[in-house]
Amino acid sequence: MRIVIVEDNETLANAIAHQLRDQGHSVNLLHDGQSALEFLRQEDFDIVIMDVNLPKIDGFTILKSLRRSENSVPVLLLTARGDIHDRVTGLDAGADDYLVKPFDMEELDARLRALIRRKPLIENEIVQFGSLSFDRVGRKLSVKGVDLDLPRRELAVFECLFERQNQIVSKTKIADHIYGVGADIEERVVEIYLSRLRKKLIAHGVVIKVARGLGYMMRVKE
Repeated sequence: MRIVIVEDNETLANAIAHQLRDQGHSVNLLHDGQSALEFLRQEDFDIVIMDVNLPKIDGFTILKSLRRSENSVPVLLLTARGDIHDRVTGLDAGADDYLVKPFDMEELDARLRALIRRKPLIENEIVQFGSLSFDRVGRKLSVKGVDLDLPRRELAVFECLFERQNQIVSKTKIADHIYGVGADIEERVVEIYLSRLRKKLIAHGVVIKVARGLGYMMRVKE
């Protein structure tokens, strides 16, 4: 999944990002409301974790702007505020959930899983792809009920190509999905993940084709 964290407390933001990246998610960090609003208007993403008290533009204003533009991405608000009025304001503005600081990382994980399960764009949680079954919410691949154990980075590559199956996806787009936009990652690293993934999928009826100079395309083998 591609997750955006909007939090001006950089220590907290980095802690959340570290945990999510360890789970194989792509994470983008933003620390002020103006940058966040511009980014969220331009980029595609799966979920937003956003503080309410942000420099330049507050989280409520950003959230209202997203909803006015008919962007239905799940948004989890974070705040140090604990009174009922602010919680109601956030939910009325279009938030999907609300978590008051300080919080436990395990609770954050559970709330994120719940939001993804409710995400309207995921019509079928488990999709058949070749001889593979892909649990889009649980982020698991299996063959005839047996889990195909992929390292988290390879799973992130699979997700990126799966969501764009039969389309050519650039190496840069794959890197952005794995690490976040603008991450300083050598292309060779992405190539290694793709090579390893390709070898594991071919036996299960799924191929990754290389379009030289353009990118990669994943499809079911004919």
